[in-house]
Amino acid sequence: MLKSQKMRNVAVEMDSLKMGMGWTADDLEKPQVFLQSTWGDSHPGSVHLNKLVFAAEEKLSLLGAKAAKYTTTDICDGIAQGHDGMNYSLLSREVIASMIEIQATATPFDGGLFICSCDKGVPAHLKAVARLNMPSIVVTGGVMKAGPNMLTLEQIGTYSALLKRGEMTEAAFKEKQHTACPTCGACAFMGTAATMQVMAEALGLALPGTSLMPATIEEMQEVAKKAGAQLLELIKQDLKPSDILTMKAFENAIMVHAAIAGSTNTLLHLPTIAHEVGIDLDPQLFDDIHRKVPYLVNIRPSGTFPAEYFWYAGGLPAVMEEIKDFLHLDVITITGKTLGENLKDLRESGFFERSEKYLEGFGLKREEIIRCISNPIQKEGAVAILKGNLAPEGAVVKHSAVAKEMLQATLSARPFDSEEDAFEAVVNKTIKPGDAVFIRYEGPKGSGMPEMFYTTEAIVSDPELVSSIALITDGRYSGATRGPAIGHVSPEAVEGGPIALVEEGDLIRIDIPNRLIEIVGVKGEEKSKEEMNTILAERKKHWQKPVLKQKSGILGIYSKLAVSPMKGAYME
Repeated sequence: MLKSQKMRNVAVEMDSLKMGMGWTADDLEKPQVFLQSTWGDSHPGSVHLNKLVFAAEEKLSLLGAKAAKYTTTDICDGIAQGHDGMNYSLLSREVIASMIEIQATATPFDGGLFICSCDKGVPAHLKAVARLNMPSIVVTGGVMKAGPNMLTLEQIGTYSALLKRGEMTEAAFKEKQHTACPTCGACAFMGTAATMQVMAEALGLALPGTSLMPATIEEMQEVAKKAGAQLLELIKQDLKPSDILTMKAFENAIMVHAAIAGSTNTLLHLPTIAHEVGIDLDPQLFDDIHRKVPYLVNIRPSGTFPAEYFWYAGGLPAVMEEIKDFLHLDVITITGKTLGENLKDLRESGFFERSEKYLEGFGLKREEIIRCISNPIQKEGAVAILKGNLAPEGAVVKHSAVAKEMLQATLSARPFDSEEDAFEAVVNKTIKPGDAVFIRYEGPKGSGMPEMFYTTEAIVSDPELVSSIALITDGRYSGATRGPAIGHVSPEAVEGGPIALVEEGDLIRIDIPNRLIEIVGVKGEEKSKEEMNTILAERKKHWQKPVLKQKSGILGIYSKLAVSPMKGAYME
C-alpha cells in the first residue's frame, strides 16, 4: 500500500481537509504527488515555472495521480548584489530545503516532482530530495535568451565599473542594463544556476538531455509532462534518491563540472547534497578529478557563447559522450536505467542529430561549443584546491579564468575587512599591479558568505589589474566570476583563520600548478617557513575579533551553525 493511503487511516481528518480544497473522494484514492517549485515573482528564473507546474499537474491527472502544488520561491543573487541582501543568499539554500522538508513531511506523499532553475533553488531542491528520500525527479527551468550581440547579465558588472570610472556614458550603460535579460529563465552563462541545472542531470535526478534548455521553448512543458509520467514509474518501482545518489554519481557530477568549467559555488553545493545521504565529499576529490578531466565547453563566462548554445550543441549528453571513458556508466538514474543505457537510447533516438539542426541555424558546429576530448580548451578541468599556511583547510580557484602570468606569483598584501572598502580601492586606482587584495570576515560565520562579484568585475574591467593582481577572500564568488579570484579561504577570518592575520605588505605566494597559497614574507621581505610560523603564532596571540555588524534572525542562526566552506557551509 502507498504511504499516502496508509496515513489516511492515521490522520483521520486528512480526507476532510483535502475535500475542503476541492478534492473528490476519487482523488483521495490516487497516488499523491508533491509538486514543489520555486515559482514566484522573485526573478526571471522562477517567474515562468508555474507553466511547468500546470503542465506536470495535467499529465499526472491524466495518468490517475493527484498532485498537490507547493511553492517555496527563491531569491535572486543579482537582485541581492551590492547590499546586505547578499548576506542571505547562501543561507537561503538551507531555509528552502528545510521548508520543503516540512511541507513534504507534514503531509504524506508517495513521490515528488521538484521544479526549479537558479543559484540556490536548484541546490536547495537537490538537498531536500536527498533528505526526504522518496521517489523524486527534478525538472530544471532552463535559461534565458541572450540580449543583443550576445549580451549576458554578468557583463553588466563590468559596464558598471566602466561607468563609475567615467569610461562609459550613462546612456550607453542604461541601454546595456535594459536589454541584458530579454526573457525568463536562469542567467545565460555557465554561472551557478546553469551549473547546478547540469549537476541535477549529471547526478541522475533529471531526465537526460533536459538541463539548460531555452526557457521559452514549448518543449519545456513536454519535459515537465514526461517527468510527471516517469515519476509514477519510480513510485511503482520504489526507486529512491538513496539508490541514485551514490559516491559514483557524485564523482560523475564532479567530472562533468570539470568539463563544463562550472561555478566554484558547486564546491559548496555538492558536498552539502552528499552530506544528506551520508557521503563525505572531500575537497581534494574535486582537485584530483579536475586534474584528469579536460575542460571542453566554450560557454561564458570562461568561454564565448551564451548558455542556450550548450543545449543546442547536445547539452550534457554530448559532454558525457566525450568524457565517457572517465564516467561510471553503470550508475542508476531516474529513468530506471543506467547512465550508459541512457546515452545509448539518446544516440539511437536521434537526439544529437536534432540538436545539430539548431546549430545549423546559427551557422555553427558542435565542436565550436563542446570541444572533442582530443582537442580540449584546457587539458585539466577549471578548478583547483589550494592549501598552505594562508588556507590550512583549503581555498578554491577557477584557474581557467586566471591569466597565465598569475598562475605563479608573489604579491603584496592589501587587506580589507569589507567588500565595499576593497571595491572602492580598486575603482579609485589605489590598488596597483602586484597587489593581493584581501576581503575577509565574509565567510559563513562572518557575514553569511556573500559573493564578491562587483569587486571581481571592477578588476576584470581594468586592463592594468586583470593580469597583475589577485583577489583573495573567505567569502565566495559569483558563478559569473572571471579573473584572478581565490575564495572559500578556510578557516575563515572570524574563526581566527590565518587570513585574519594578514597585514599590509605581507608577501603572498600563489602557485596554482603546485596548489599552494602561502604567506611568505613581511613588509616586502621574504622569510623562512620557520620564521613565518613564529610571526603568525605571535600575531594570533594578539588577534582580536573585530566588532561585526550585529546579526539577528535567521542570519544570526546561520552564523552560529554554519560549517566550514570546504565542507559545504551547511548548517549543522
